[in-house]
Amino acid sequence: MTLDTARTIPDFPVPTGVFALTVTEVTHYTDRLFKFRVTRPASFRFRSGEFVMIGLPNDEKPVFRAYSIASPSWDEELEFYSIKVPDGPLTEHLQKIQVGDTVLMRKKPTGTLVNDALLPGKRLWMFSTGTGIAPFASLIRDPETYEKFDEIILTHTCREVAELQYGEDLVATLKDDPLVGEIAQNLRHYCTLTRENYPVRGRITDLIASCQVFEDLNVPPINPESDRGMICGSMAMLKDTRSALDGFGLTEGANNKPATYVVERAFVD
Repeated sequence: MTLDTARTIPDFPVPTGVFALTVTEVTHYTDRLFKFRVTRPASFRFRSGEFVMIGLPNDEKPVFRAYSIASPSWDEELEFYSIKVPDGPLTEHLQKIQVGDTVLMRKKPTGTLVNDALLPGKRLWMFSTGTGIAPFASLIRDPETYEKFDEIILTHTCREVAELQYGEDLVATLKDDPLVGEIAQNLRHYCTLTRENYPVRGRITDLIASCQVFEDLNVPPINPESDRGMICGSMAMLKDTRSALDGFGLTEGANNKPATYVVERAFVD
């Protein structure tokens, strides 16, 4: 059975431990990026920054992939930001969803990009590339993030200008957010591109190494006494950014052992 013949109600039984959710909104940004929103079960609880496993009712054994929840823990719906992979086992079909369709979600959220996994600090750096901005889209809409840190710096590196739109729209709407509108003035959004002309060009790790990011933002270099970090992006970006933070004296933490930076290793296909 194809996705087109399984629009709203899956013919296959919903697996144990899985929610069947209804798509409420779909927005395509480029031929590679889109977001979608789904209904939220009344019993579902998560911490801002966590991820879940998403699938579709188009096979007897649905393919599930990890997706960070881009909406904050208080939102009445769940939002996700996704790439489109032509031959991806899941995204080949997921990119075709429409309002009213069914999306499957496993019931257990998890992840390390949560406020609880970091020690208190003054400044929080959120380093993201591409769809890696998704967990930060959740965290910057959560009042707890602003209560824990005096300043939030969200960096987002993409290849082309159009790929920055999701993050720019998100930050622009924060001023009208019912919960964080007044305190979101402590958020700074630092965008860089690698393939098109833009005020800031280059990979974030190169901009850290050259200290350009600190000069652009007029902040001191990262210090383990005051700075905390969260990283989400490609495998290469994770490795290089971790090395950079290690070089500044930060140490990697986890849910059961909070420290000065955390990394998300879950990816979509």
